Amino acid sequence: MKSAVTVSLVAEARGGPFVFWDDLPSACRSARALGFDAIELFPPGPHAIDTAELKALLDDTGLSLAAVGTGAGWVKHKLTLTTADQETHAKAMKFVEGMIDFAAVFDAPVIIGSMQGRAADAAAHPATMGYLAEALLNLGLRANRYGLPLLYEPLNRYETNLVNRLEDGVKLVSGLACGNVKLLADLYHMNIEEADLPAALRAAGAHVGHVHFADSNRRAAGMGHTDFAPIVAALREVGYAGYLSAEVVPLPDPQGAARQTIESFRQFASS
Repeated sequence: MKSAVTVSLVAEARGGPFVFWDDLPSACRSARALGFDAIELFPPGPHAIDTAELKALLDDTGLSLAAVGTGAGWVKHKLTLTTADQETHAKAMKFVEGMIDFAAVFDAPVIIGSMQGRAADAAAHPATMGYLAEALLNLGLRANRYGLPLLYEPLNRYETNLVNRLEDGVKLVSGLACGNVKLLADLYHMNIEEADLPAALRAAGAHVGHVHFADSNRRAAGMGHTDFAPIVAALREVGYAGYLSAEVVPLPDPQGAARQTIESFRQFASS
């Protein structure tokens, strides 16, 4: 398994669970100095970063790009993939398609999290799930052009009423007519929704394509109540060899959160 740390460039997301903010070169230098393998990037949009400049920065620091988040589509532009409004839906799809094209330059997958939206009520849930499945299929096919996965993230009940648990995420992605839509297992969300985190990861197995390495309180791993040893053991058991990425609040400060994360990564997952 490999280590990654989040970097947000989205002003509207300030206060959210991202370790480094705003200054991408400084974030990359800090990540490299601490020993991370990669960054996970949350840009304002698909054209916000010059790809040549980012490539040079990653080459200079020896970092990879673990994944690219699409959360700005919701927090900045108020777009979701499950709206019934066709014009807004088209804008949401175009936004994510642009992110996929951008991330593909770096062989990185794109994450669908908050852009999945939510159903207005129980009666609307089946139709909203249909919109979600259709969007994931089409975006998965787009990512497949580059030989990349698309990452879908089940969120806790306070953030969406669509898919909250890995088991339901498996049912959703395994029913798609493409095989490259994988699950992002966020340990913070799982701490709220899953009765047994290691068991949920073992059951999801090869459907897990990315992991957000966060403690029970969304602070850096080791600063809450989560027992990481059996979680990492379960990931090893299913052959997971991807990233453990710190999508956590920057407490006590960005450097402190990043340092705590890499220390926990080395304790539980580096060997």
